[in-house]
Amino acid sequence: MKHFQIFWAFFKVGILGYGGGPSSIPLVHKEVVDHYKWMDDDEFSDILAIGNTLPGPIATKMAGYIGYRVSGWLGVLNAVISTILPSIIAMIFLLVSLRTFSELPWVTGMTHAIVPVVGVMLAILTWDFVKKGHKDLGWKFNVGLIVVSTILLQFLNIHPAIIIIILLIIAFTTTPKEKATEEEEVK
Repeated sequence: MKHFQIFWAFFKVGILGYGGGPSSIPLVHKEVVDHYKWMDDDEFSDILAIGNTLPGPIATKMAGYIGYRVSGWLGVLNAVISTILPSIIAMIFLLVSLRTFSELPWVTGMTHAIVPVVGVMLAILTWDFVKKGHKDLGWKFNVGLIVVSTILLQFLNIHPAIIIIILLIIAFTTTPKEKATEEEEVK
């Protein structure tokens, strides 16, 4: 019975949590704290805080932990699968529908119109990152990283994961030195 409760609780979150993690969190809270009483508000707040510090979608992280807490490793599988199952079903349905109607002019126009919109959204996001990066790294270092990353990606065909690892190493090794230099200048 407990596995059915886990499945149903997180399946509802997966269906109704339109908009990603922020819209799913109150639904998870309602099911886990209010309805099934698997934990109290303080425990839920702790899980939410820890989940926000880890990479990846918050709804699946919370589902995994809560599933484990309620019913062990089978609870993890049950909760995570029930959280992502509605999205999987919706994606299959939408892709089949898109494929079926892909030759219609309005569908073709819609799919072509999405590309520039996504491009602009990514450009705005990139610009926000550049503005935030200049505060910690300075404009010269920031622009230098952008140029080197672009050359590595576009012209040398280096895999993005390798570049991310290199940039993380640079970030971990250069940031403390720059902060120490700034502190010395203030004195």
